[in-house]
Amino acid sequence: MIKVLSLFDGISIGKVALDRLGLKVNKDYTYYSSEIDKNAIKCSEANHANEITRLGDVTKLSYKDGVLTSENGIFVVGSIDLFIGGSPCQSFSSLGLQTGLEGTSKLFYEYLRLLDEIKLDNPDVKFLLENVRMKTESKIELDKYLG
Repeated sequence: MIKVLSLFDGISIGKVALDRLGLKVNKDYTYYSSEIDKNAIKCSEANHANEITRLGDVTKLSYKDGVLTSENGIFVVGSIDLFIGGSPCQSFSSLGLQTGLEGTSKLFYEYLRLLDEIKLDNPDVKFLLENVRMKTESKIELDKYLG
């Protein structure tokens, strides 16, 4: 069974993609979500009912030795196999402020922190960071951190 952790989960599009691949929650994968936007959570819950374990605020989330610790509880999950997310992009967007890793886009560091924590347990974790069209300088900066 694949264990999925999605940060900045929004309306859970990552889960939609897995479903469209024909995978089923709790048979093929389990899905853990970190999201704080009330409207996004409401939409996600309407579409996915009890299929997602909600962890709350990413800044209060940690992973060590197969355990996710969050503001919503402690979850023994084992190894995370797929780590996805799209940190806020207002500071990167070509239509936004273009200030790089400042403002709300600094939450990218939370994605990076958790990726590093997960890699200690599973160096082969697959990860995807979704983002927007941005200035070349910002892309280079993100690439530097992610390798």
